[in-house]
Amino acid sequence: MTTDNMSFQKFREKHEISMEDLCRKIFNENRESIKIKKEETAVRNLMTIFSATLDLAMEKGFNAMTLRDLSKKSELSMGCLYSYFSSKEELLDLIQTQGRMAGMTILSSTVKEAKEPVEKFRMAVRSHLYLSEVMQKWFYFSYMETKNLSKAQHRKSIENELFTEQIFADILEEGEKAGIFKIEGALLTAAVIKSMLQDWYLKRWKYKKRNISVEAYADFVISFVEAAIRP
Repeated sequence: MTTDNMSFQKFREKHEISMEDLCRKIFNENRESIKIKKEETAVRNLMTIFSATLDLAMEKGFNAMTLRDLSKKSELSMGCLYSYFSSKEELLDLIQTQGRMAGMTILSSTVKEAKEPVEKFRMAVRSHLYLSEVMQKWFYFSYMETKNLSKAQHRKSIENELFTEQIFADILEEGEKAGIFKIEGALLTAAVIKSMLQDWYLKRWKYKKRNISVEAYADFVISFVEAAIRP
């Protein structure tokens, strides 16, 4: 199986993305600020905290959520919560930063595996969609809560958005130089592609209701865009 038609299952097996992996990484990168020093206990509680936070954010919005809501939802005491972060803003920063870094790392590495522009484009589409399917709540949360970020974190969120668009723009420009793609503007085309990918995780309910799988949606996006950019 080549990279440009990789199945969702193969993607999951290869990258092994899980809440546990992300929480372990968060723990290891924030050992100085996290007061719980036993790794397994800390990782288990972080998984509980983040799962509860993402659920509450989808139910009522992160801004409306209180730490008492989180304590009740996670069944962890307020004192336990403060062992991992000092405020809602710090919790938001932990979630946003780790999700953003995971997405950027995986998307970059998968695209590098492809050799020519068409394969790179198809792999970028599949990787982004598959990643957002595995981390659906995380992606939705990051998009919806951007408005609540500090100026520094808001800037990082915008940089992440532009980073993804630039990956597609670079691929399109490479394909245009090789005579494989014919486009009016790489950045504008990349922005439109990005919006199509975002629709998958922002309106997941719509595609679920229509019984459209992530693989079928990836196939559609690839076919639709290539019909427009291939001479």
